[in-house]
Amino acid sequence: MNVPFYTSTREYAQLKGDFDSAIGAVLERGDFILGKDVEAFETEAAAYLGARYAVGVASGTDALVIAADILGYRDGAEVLTPTFTFFASTSCVARLGGRPVLVDMDEETLNMDLADAERRITAKTKGIIPVHLFLQSTPMQETMDLARRHGLSVLEDAAEAFGMESLVDGRWRKSGTIADIGIYSFFPTKTLGAYGDAGLMTTNDEELYRKIRSYRVHGTTVKYHHDHIGYNSRLDTIQAAVLRVKLARIEASIASRKRHAEHYRSRLAGVSGLRMQEIKDGNRGVYYVFNVLVPDRDGLAASLKEKGIGTSVYYPMPLHLQKCFEYLGHKKGDFPVAERICGEILALPMFPELTSDELDYVCDSIASYYL
Repeated sequence: MNVPFYTSTREYAQLKGDFDSAIGAVLERGDFILGKDVEAFETEAAAYLGARYAVGVASGTDALVIAADILGYRDGAEVLTPTFTFFASTSCVARLGGRPVLVDMDEETLNMDLADAERRITAKTKGIIPVHLFLQSTPMQETMDLARRHGLSVLEDAAEAFGMESLVDGRWRKSGTIADIGIYSFFPTKTLGAYGDAGLMTTNDEELYRKIRSYRVHGTTVKYHHDHIGYNSRLDTIQAAVLRVKLARIEASIASRKRHAEHYRSRLAGVSGLRMQEIKDGNRGVYYVFNVLVPDRDGLAASLKEKGIGTSVYYPMPLHLQKCFEYLGHKKGDFPVAERICGEILALPMFPELTSDELDYVCDSIASYYL
């Protein structure tokens, strides 16, 4: 049996008529740039998320760069960001001339260790970028309390967190809608994934909203009149049409992922030495990625590959050991939790259309490796 780590073809086969109709309507109208479906998707996404404003952009990476620029994470400003995360969560600061201040990770949530973050705050610290990885948010009540104590702005990296929720100030709020600006990626593998690159920015602040809309089109508010040095980063209308089809079914997709996660938990609970993440109090999780933490991770991954099972590693190397960040002056051993987790973590197949037989095959294959 072959079990892909991810495939979009099953979803397309199930919803072919809806996708073809949505894409065909764009082709017939010809409104490829900021067309009808972009505005509709922004309205629908904002309503689902409970955000006042949502703005579509070309990718999650662009969303991070635009947000970092608007929030002033440049020219030597220090910004707290995890060392265990995707590159873009930190490069958005570095490329603007800001200084990323890397932070170790919490072993249980695999997100930023907020106690370590607070220890690294200086007079130059301007902001914090909590990154919500895999299945639950960075504790956002603690994050916002930290920001308020030190007068920091917050850029919420919810690239992997569409649909997650946090309990903040006594009410449940969707991840990505709590900070000054939140961002999402719709890379195809995501819980809400496009059929190409796409991203979204959210805010509840009208002034920030106006800036975001301007920055995505070269800093204009009126055509050929530029108020800011902006970017060319517009959500493609065809991608917006695809996302609208998927957004209408997002709760069913999230529920399928949860069932798969429960299947994994039940079947893998007795495997010696294998650990799985738990969703902490104050979070309502979404299983974008299902990780296991295991001894001999590389050996297990090789064995599963031989059996036709796809896996991935998020992430094999923390950012403080990446060549491009050598200038920050870190060395091996500076962030011990992140370094250890990078050698143990393995992501198993996780997408809504997986079958029970496939999940059983993955679990049986893992169990047999450790017998």
